[in-house]
Amino acid sequence: MVTILINIKELIQVRERNIKKVSGKDMAFLPTLKNAFLAIENERIIDYGTMDKIPSYQSAMLIDCKGKMVFPSWCDSHTHIVYAGNREQEFVDRINGLTYEEIANRGGGILNSAKKLQQTSEEELYEQSSKRLKEIISLGTGAVEIKSGYGLTVEAELKILRVIRKLKETFSLPIKATFLGAHAFPSEYKENKEAYIDVIINEMLPQIGKEYLADFIDAFCETGYFSVEQTERVIDAGKKYGLVPKIHVNQFTSIGGLQASVAKGALSVDHLEIMTESDIDALKGSDTMPVALPSCSYFLSIPYTPARDIINADLPLALATDYNPGSTPSGNMNFVVSTACIKMKMTPEEAINAATINGAYAMDLSDEVGSITKGKKANFFITKEIPSYGYLPYSFGSNVIESVYLNGKRI
Repeated sequence: MVTILINIKELIQVRERNIKKVSGKDMAFLPTLKNAFLAIENERIIDYGTMDKIPSYQSAMLIDCKGKMVFPSWCDSHTHIVYAGNREQEFVDRINGLTYEEIANRGGGILNSAKKLQQTSEEELYEQSSKRLKEIISLGTGAVEIKSGYGLTVEAELKILRVIRKLKETFSLPIKATFLGAHAFPSEYKENKEAYIDVIINEMLPQIGKEYLADFIDAFCETGYFSVEQTERVIDAGKKYGLVPKIHVNQFTSIGGLQASVAKGALSVDHLEIMTESDIDALKGSDTMPVALPSCSYFLSIPYTPARDIINADLPLALATDYNPGSTPSGNMNFVVSTACIKMKMTPEEAINAATINGAYAMDLSDEVGSITKGKKANFFITKEIPSYGYLPYSFGSNVIESVYLNGKRI
């Protein structure tokens, strides 16, 4: 049966199929239809338009959206939501003056999360992670990337990726898996880092490839973590198993990881809190999507990605949550959109484009989600009665979402 949303106050992000991403000044344009309808059937969008042109269907279920807006679901292209426990004590430590780096150097940070995860069963890890996934779906996310990286042993990294696979099988939204064994060096390899690289390449990757557990490969290319050369080795090894690179770069320092990632054909480069002119130049003419994570900057009190410099260079930009236990314990994309407007000086149009169509591109899901487009998945949310789409980022402390739909069905 056809389902038709009628009397939509404004239908947001209406695009043709050939639009995969938007860049530069085009990010300031958000195509919408007022007083609109949206027709869905068999989990897909089949039609849309203004109410005066609504077609006649023999039988249809009608949903009246008077005074409400319809957005395509948020596309969160960077998360770490499969983790165990929390790191609230480190939150207090930072309030008391310790830096992220100081906490990591004394055994906290990623290594702390890895220890907890190694001690957690696969079943319990799934239960914890599924609760987080349900929460972000309720907040409007309709496609998500999830990374490993809190295991740091062969067994634990495979455990994370198997949990992600189970989430894919259980939940009805698109989920992409990223292998991030190169997240940090385990303490036992601090004096022999090359040996851990060998474990990633010779032990983890072959098993991941055998079980088809990942879509992408990632590395934390940063001072004190993985060097440019080490990152390149991990990328090259991942490519042998069909894994496309999506790389952490430029969170604290600019060391050439962005340029190397672009040269290696990375689908995205993520974080980008520290950007030089040469970093921006390296992105020009590439197919690599820059991804900003403003909630991380908010939580850690570090610089925000220079969105205006990136957009003014005629480049695209995506927004994601970085949902993780240490630097961003939140998967709320509505807050991400608000923070991008408030702190990064993005317009509501730019921020919504970055969190939908460009986020989909950063997961290689442009053909499935990210816009209101005929043939795409009917993943969207209906707002409460609001005055404009700009009200969503403006009312940063309020939940303006009334209902969420995945594959045309209300969640």
